Amino acid sequence: MAYAATAGGLPSSATSAPRVMTLQRALVWLVGASGAIVFIEPSPYELVTLAAAVIFFATGLRMRLVFMPLLLLLFLVNVGYSIGAVPFLDKPEVANWIATSWYMAFTVMFFAMVVSEDTLARLDMLRRGLIVGALIASISGIAGYFNLVPGGHDLLTLYERARGTFKDPNVFGAFLILPSLFALQSVVSDRLAKSLRSTLALGIMAFAILLAFSRAAWGGLVITAAFMLVLMVLTSSSRAQRSRIVVMSVVAVVIVVALLAVLLSFDSISEMFKQRASFDQSYDEGRFGRFGRHILGAQMALDLPFGIGPLQFHNYFPEDTHNSYLNAFMSGGWISGICYPALVFVTVIIGFRHVFVRVPWQRAYLAIFAAFLGTVGESFIIDTDHWRHFWMMLGAMWGMFAAAQPYKINPDRALTASDEISAA
Repeated sequence: MAYAATAGGLPSSATSAPRVMTLQRALVWLVGASGAIVFIEPSPYELVTLAAAVIFFATGLRMRLVFMPLLLLLFLVNVGYSIGAVPFLDKPEVANWIATSWYMAFTVMFFAMVVSEDTLARLDMLRRGLIVGALIASISGIAGYFNLVPGGHDLLTLYERARGTFKDPNVFGAFLILPSLFALQSVVSDRLAKSLRSTLALGIMAFAILLAFSRAAWGGLVITAAFMLVLMVLTSSSRAQRSRIVVMSVVAVVIVVALLAVLLSFDSISEMFKQRASFDQSYDEGRFGRFGRHILGAQMALDLPFGIGPLQFHNYFPEDTHNSYLNAFMSGGWISGICYPALVFVTVIIGFRHVFVRVPWQRAYLAIFAAFLGTVGESFIIDTDHWRHFWMMLGAMWGMFAAAQPYKINPDRALTASDEISAA
């Protein structure tokens, strides 16, 4: 148990309860894996996360002072939403939306507290769980797209786009980005056998993202992968490691381009790809198109201190906001409209400040930060307010911020922890 007790931010009391610690890590894995199954409500993710929270609180979970700004901002965001929803609480969909928002805030605090202790081991279990869940969702989406399962095409696709175990292809593609980044890290930095296994996993997930035909997911994967690899090179501890990352990245790009060329030779994939890759989409253009609605909605928000209420935007415009920051203003008025962007961008700023902090879990941090930053950017063109994996990443970020404090004070501690991990 030396590995967990010395390197992961584990409280000393936990060392006397290895069975409890094993159970907690298993629950983290299960939460990560269940995050890929959200096509029903309440989803397995909600139920597993709630059960895990009960067990964690029963076996020991600490609230830290560093989390108070996070707690306050989450509280204010949801207070604004709740005030805006008062005239519409008789509508089940609005009441459910508010309940989900409060629950997402609860999951943020849960992940923050969980990741702040036994950090290295729990992040590793979360990574493993996410990859397993992503592979299940990816294989389901691919099978549905090619009609490999009886009745699967209708269940696992939407508008001829793969959605796997999700309700929407866009969310499906976005969810797969973080597990793909984890797999990519293994491809470019692990030993040959593990690198080959990760290459297969990455190929499956990347293929599923392609078949989701989500422009945001395509761009998100490319941009976040490039950003993460740059950070990995900048934070590498040796020239050999940096050279390996660069060489393997170039090889990976060549292979991906070659495979993409092969896949686009299939007419059905090629036609949908050309259609989705076009920037000339009818729902983006015009006064009431996606970006036109952003401008008109922003003008409305300035005159409505309490907003128009959750799920009401489509009553004023042809479609929803497709902008999470605007949606915060429209759904929760100025309270949510100010506090939601503050929550997101404060996290981003602190996140950049922790990029070069030497911690044992730095590799996982870079992947989560890159994926989180990609979702923050994507939130300008799509509603990410209730994306489970977004709130999970937000909580994990704050948990890592808290766990990194001793390493900021004593940078040599990270080196010592890494040496002990190697020896364990």
